[in-house]
Amino acid sequence: MRILITNDDGIEANGIKLMQELAKQISSDVFTIAPSGNQSGAGHRFTLGQELSIDQKSEKIHAIINGTPADCVAVAYTHLLKDKKPDVILSGINHGQNLGDIIHCSGTMAGAREGALHGGLGIGLSQALDYEKGLEINWDCVREYGLNIVRSIIKEHDGSDVYYNVNFPIAIKGQVPEVRIVPHQRFSNSPFAYYPSRNKGKFFIAIPKNPHPLDEGYDFKSLHQDYAITITPLLLQQTDNEVVKNLQGRISLKS
Repeated sequence: MRILITNDDGIEANGIKLMQELAKQISSDVFTIAPSGNQSGAGHRFTLGQELSIDQKSEKIHAIINGTPADCVAVAYTHLLKDKKPDVILSGINHGQNLGDIIHCSGTMAGAREGALHGGLGIGLSQALDYEKGLEINWDCVREYGLNIVRSIIKEHDGSDVYYNVNFPIAIKGQVPEVRIVPHQRFSNSPFAYYPSRNKGKFFIAIPKNPHPLDEGYDFKSLHQDYAITITPLLLQQTDNEVVKNLQGRISLKS
């Protein structure tokens, strides 16, 4: 089994190094192709119309200079690893959770999605943190359970047109989390908003506060309030077939 690792936090991130440790316990054929720097929030953006370059760190580790996660996976499948394409794409382990509608802008999930679009099994993995308490992260939950989670998804995947979003809760000493297969939370409104900077005339786009309401049995509440490991299967085919049927013959060129 050939495994490709990527991320959106950059080639030197602690999470990608932990991802490499876990992947090497599954296969000896593991490659890492990741952005040279932080690409958090890049979503599924490709660097079109601009030249990129490859920085080979070692035989099986490459950085794409100024590239996005989607760039990295495309380079892997169509150039660096085209003679033996990856079977599994592990994107992460992200520094912070990817939940609810936030998955649409996640570079981590774009790496998994792009791998799935190329025919591999895409799995995005993220470790939760409490942003109000700082950016220090505890990887204990991933170290304890990450390997079995990945192995289980690989074993149970039936070839469906899906990729997977996995989130690990903040570790609570002595607590063994359960695993929940859950849908992702749809928020009533986008959580992204203008956030003022201390520097005059400057601002951020950020998530000033957690979105509400939260639904029972969905990823956001399961991870943050129940401290469960959440797994969400996501479809590559995004068409709403019910709406397709309902609109047949109802949209007209005539008023």
